[in-house]
Amino acid sequence: MRKAYEEAQTGTTVVLLIPARTDTAYFHDYIYGKAEIRFLRGRLHFEDEDGNRFPPAPFPSMVVIYNGDHQCLN
Repeated sequence: MRKAYEEAQTGTTVVLLIPARTDTAYFHDYIYGKAEIRFLRGRLHFEDEDGNRFPPAPFPSMVVIYNGDHQCLN
């Protein structure tokens, strides 16, 4: 998270798909109030190129967007 945050400070747009762990230090240090956050409803499901489905992720997910211009859109 620190690397993503630091890259965003140079003006780079960074998009992350990560577990929604709002109780962690990195969430409060590098995400909350510093990036756009989109919480995904439900659990992510994955399948391979042959169509084999895997069990859903055991955790909720969020998309974090550093838009490159230092604006917080929460």
